[in-house]
Amino acid sequence: MNKVFFRLSVLILFLIASFIVVLSTTGIETNKFNNVISKKIEENNKNIFFKFEKIKFKFDLNDISLFIETNNPEIDYKKTTIPLKNIKVYLDLIALIKSQPKIEKIILSSKELDINDLKKISVKLKPSNITSFINNKIKKGKINTELELYFKEDLDLTNFIAKGEVKEIETIIGKNISLKRTNFNFFFDKSDILIKNINGQLNDTQIRNGDIRIEKENKIKIQSSFESSIDINENNIKNYLAYLKKNQYLNEQIKIQANLNNTVNIVLDKTYKVEDYEIKSQGRIKDLNFILNNSVKSPFLVNDISEVTLKETKTSIRIGFDKKNKIDLEGKYKLNKQNYQNYIFKYSLEKNNSNIDVNFKFSEPVSINFINYQKKKDMVAEISTNFDLKGGIIFFQKIDYKENKNHIFIENLKIKKQNLESIKKFKIKTFNNNILNNDFALDFGKTIYIKGKKYDATNLNKILNQKTNNDFLKKVTKKIDINIENIQTPLTDQLYNFKLLGNLKNGKFIKISSKGDFGNDKYLDISLKNDNNNKKYLEVYSDIPQALLSEYSFFKGLSGGKLTFSSILDKDSSTSKLLIENFKIVNAPGVVKLLSLADFGGLADLAEGEGLSFEKLDLNINKDKNILKLNELFAVGPSISVLMDGYQDSNGLTSLRGTLVPAKNLNNLLSKIPVIGDIIIPKEVGEGLFGVSFKMKGTPGKIKTTINPIKTLTPRFISKALERSKKN
Repeated sequence: MNKVFFRLSVLILFLIASFIVVLSTTGIETNKFNNVISKKIEENNKNIFFKFEKIKFKFDLNDISLFIETNNPEIDYKKTTIPLKNIKVYLDLIALIKSQPKIEKIILSSKELDINDLKKISVKLKPSNITSFINNKIKKGKINTELELYFKEDLDLTNFIAKGEVKEIETIIGKNISLKRTNFNFFFDKSDILIKNINGQLNDTQIRNGDIRIEKENKIKIQSSFESSIDINENNIKNYLAYLKKNQYLNEQIKIQANLNNTVNIVLDKTYKVEDYEIKSQGRIKDLNFILNNSVKSPFLVNDISEVTLKETKTSIRIGFDKKNKIDLEGKYKLNKQNYQNYIFKYSLEKNNSNIDVNFKFSEPVSINFINYQKKKDMVAEISTNFDLKGGIIFFQKIDYKENKNHIFIENLKIKKQNLESIKKFKIKTFNNNILNNDFALDFGKTIYIKGKKYDATNLNKILNQKTNNDFLKKVTKKIDINIENIQTPLTDQLYNFKLLGNLKNGKFIKISSKGDFGNDKYLDISLKNDNNNKKYLEVYSDIPQALLSEYSFFKGLSGGKLTFSSILDKDSSTSKLLIENFKIVNAPGVVKLLSLADFGGLADLAEGEGLSFEKLDLNINKDKNILKLNELFAVGPSISVLMDGYQDSNGLTSLRGTLVPAKNLNNLLSKIPVIGDIIIPKEVGEGLFGVSFKMKGTPGKIKTTINPIKTLTPRFISKALERSKKN
């Protein structure tokens, strides 16, 4: 009996197992449920029509559930055929036994669907952002998908899962930017979307190993990571020109090659408004080259910067909604066509305050005129600086420049709208041909102190003579105290123990008391005073005039003498008087040319030798914004006398006219004139020419000189000569 029961039990188990195996593999083919399923679906959705030819009743071992499967079914949605490969309908087992079939889940597997077929289906769906994107942005591609639909009673949809594969998709992202030859896998349900294995091409950027995860709960969270290989050159830069139009420097001559690892995190609210985002990129820029639309100019660079190239640069970039942005670069760079140099660049932004930290080697030639410092090409300097940018204010925590033995260091420099606000320290030590030419420091407190051993003022006159509207110091109102042991002047002369006490108001001197020693009992004195009407009174005395006049072409060749200069300066104009006594003109090109044209052979020889001596030169000048007017220049000497007037306008056009007379003729004339009224016509006929009148006119470097012999002198010239004769 036990054996029979055992065998029967084994047989039953075998039959059950065999039945399960059959159900889980080949299934049992039947058409019993065709009409039931079709009617059940149509009862709940009038827009869907199902037609099955054959179905199989099968068992799912994974879910331990029964389902009905059919291949190549015919399904229409709003009279549009949906190409399906397979449908599985999972049934409630207990309801099925009661002959009240209940659908728990439907799995739809599509055939490979062309994107154009998907567009035909999407137009039947309820309008949404997704359907709009499919119809307007996606141009081509193919999709394989499997859709799982979960139901409760009466086929009310409770959830769904979609998964599949997209191949060769082409999508428009923005103007001239598109995603091409893109493949990926996807999985999404009501709460999440997961896109994996993204590989494609965004214009000229190759995308690899990408993934996107979208969580749809109270907020929409988007997370993505991908690798990108960028290759932008002259052949494809046209796609990006629309984004470069507003940049004054960048143009279409840009090349970029880079490999980056990127992560993107975005948080949206229910209305798709961005609440938070973070973008990170790390990798290497293999090559970045751009030719600037407008060259970058600097008063300290000999050459303008027209081209920038980065090479083998480690890159780390972070951009966030919290405005805590960072850019870290480290690699090699070159400007124009120079050699590559190392650099480190760090940029951070937090609460609208930008901080930039830069360390780099620099081979471009440098010229800092106000200290007569020159760095030759290919001499490598090391520069490090750290500064903040906020609301139009640049605050340099430090600027450290080193090249060989030369060192320039600036600490806590604050610039607002291109004007100096403050500076803590400024130290300079430089060499010219290995000889110390600058060694001084500046402390910027309640009083500006400038102290040191040496200052090279070789180019100072040239700088002061330049026309500029630079108001860099207009915010500075302080006392100033300068004490320099040795100042190198534009000539070979040295100025020792130079001291200056003064007051600055809005960047301009309103008071100066200054003294310096040229040695050999020769001195320089400068004083400036200000009255209650905002007029300034400047007085300068120098035992060596050349140190102050070296940059004025009119005084080239001047030697010896003593200079006294006084000027009354108003807001927009000045009236000045210059007196130079007991000096010589040696090898002055303009004077020599003038004498030669006048055929004063002996005087020309004198100008090429020891020089022309003058007892005195008087010069009266008026100057305003537009013109410098030379009211009168009278120079008198034992060999020759000159009376001249003229002007120079704001464009550099110079016009001078005057009279030049050898002293011998003038002295003979004066000795024969008993009455001033008789000076117009000489008493003796045939006594010879008194001299020449001349005109000089033109722009700098193009001045033309003309002369005319004269037999009579103007009353003004004679008057000046008589004044001088009476004094002698």
